[in-house]
Amino acid sequence: MRFKAEIKVMPLKELLDPQGKTVSKNLKNLNITQVEDVRIGKNIEMTFEANDETQANEKVEAACKKLLSNMVMESYEYRLETLS
Repeated sequence: MRFKAEIKVMPLKELLDPQGKTVSKNLKNLNITQVEDVRIGKNIEMTFEANDETQANEKVEAACKKLLSNMVMESYEYRLETLS
């Protein structure tokens, strides 16, 4: 079966996000005001083969924990879709 995972990796809320702070600061320079917070993360789409949904979840979890996110500084969430 084919699956598609849409993975969102974000910095932990407890940690500073220097990229987000820079964007937030510069939004004011563009007269975009009343923005409370900006956080910058990664959006990853992954299409792959797996025997079933359980194996697909296992593959996505392994990819996130071992490669796509830094578990000390980032969190992740994903949505899994069956393609065929």
